[in-house]
Amino acid sequence: MERGVRWRRGFSAWLCMGRLREEIVTVCCSDIAGQLRGKGFPFQDLPSRLRFGVGWTPTNIMINCLGSIPASPFGSRGDLMLVPSRGGEITIDCGEGQPVERLILGDIFTMRGEPWECCLRGFLKRALDDLEAETGLRMLVSFEHEFHIDNATQRPGDCYAVVKLRGLESFIGDVLGCLRANGLAPDTFLPEYGPRQFEVTVDPALGLAAADQAVKLREICRSVGRQHGHHISFSPVVTRGIVGNGVHIHFSLINKDGRPAGYEAGAPGNLSAVGAAFAAGILRHARALCAITAPSVVSYERLKPHTWSAAYANLADRDREAMVRICPFPEMEGVDVAKRFNLEYRAADATASPYLQLAMIVRAGLAGIRARLPVPVITNGDPGDLSAEERERQGIADLPRSLTEALAALEADTEAMGWMGPVLSEAYLMHKRGEISMTEGTDMDELCRIYARAY
Repeated sequence: MERGVRWRRGFSAWLCMGRLREEIVTVCCSDIAGQLRGKGFPFQDLPSRLRFGVGWTPTNIMINCLGSIPASPFGSRGDLMLVPSRGGEITIDCGEGQPVERLILGDIFTMRGEPWECCLRGFLKRALDDLEAETGLRMLVSFEHEFHIDNATQRPGDCYAVVKLRGLESFIGDVLGCLRANGLAPDTFLPEYGPRQFEVTVDPALGLAAADQAVKLREICRSVGRQHGHHISFSPVVTRGIVGNGVHIHFSLINKDGRPAGYEAGAPGNLSAVGAAFAAGILRHARALCAITAPSVVSYERLKPHTWSAAYANLADRDREAMVRICPFPEMEGVDVAKRFNLEYRAADATASPYLQLAMIVRAGLAGIRARLPVPVITNGDPGDLSAEERERQGIADLPRSLTEALAALEADTEAMGWMGPVLSEAYLMHKRGEISMTEGTDMDELCRIYARAY
């Protein structure tokens, strides 16, 4: 009898295997390389995985965008837990017989259940918590993404032209639908200036949620693109000599009750004292920040003068070549300007983790508030037209011109290194210098092709 029961159970399981496709869910994390990595398990096991997640290894964070680990401070030692985060779910379902993809963002913990010091999502949480604890302020943030579609239609003079959208209607519709289904509110989808270049934006969210949204948006675009036969690239430069892809980080400061805190009508730049100090902190640490926010060897093909990106550590009003731009707002009767007022950090791209980018911006801004820094010089015109002496007098630093220079600036900025702590800062410098060593001697055109595939 017992043998018969076992046989029937085995037969039933065999029948199920023959007619059902079991789904997996992949719990994942955004790492130093700005890549999303993780492990999958049966979707039906998710409830039991919410506490302990899956096993993870410290050296995993040292995998670079080229798929190698040139060096690691952790070696083969150590064990961690990558644990799903509630609200981190990503479901990509385009219907019409397409496979359903399920991901969930996670946090990395030690085996004792403590946040791991190199978990970038946890690093952002701590930065935001410190900002609120010390100042009572929160951040509303939106990551504005530019990307290329490798096989989109291209014709001379199609900058911002509607013809670029033709033939992509189903892809665009599925992207917007997947964004909305995952809790992201699409704002715009537009043809950009560069050939085969597009931009997608979503409504702002509070700091951690906004970084989650940035990760979700990138994976949704990539996955939906693949289902439509497109390769989507967020690389800062896909082809040398054409305009690159930025990630423009818009942010505003708000009080705990949601009231705007960064705006003061009539003040220089319309910045409140706390808003000015926050911006000044970013500019004070601008060279070090570049190593975090523009962290690839091709990033500096984009961060050049007169490329509509950023080349100097300056604050400007409505200037798209400023590192920090004071964004425009409607100046009409009945408009609540304070709620629309925001700043935009422009020296960033998608080779970085959104968590680490935003965390370091928060840390720099908080340092400015602590030091009660005054409003920086608000530039009017190209800082490159000024002499080096005049730029220095106005406190306008040149941004690094290579990743090597940016990493040296980060290492020399003891305050910024302190924000990261000894373990993360060592791992980060080792990771990025290993990436540089692997790319030395490679032609820039070839590097652009490599990074276009990696991102």
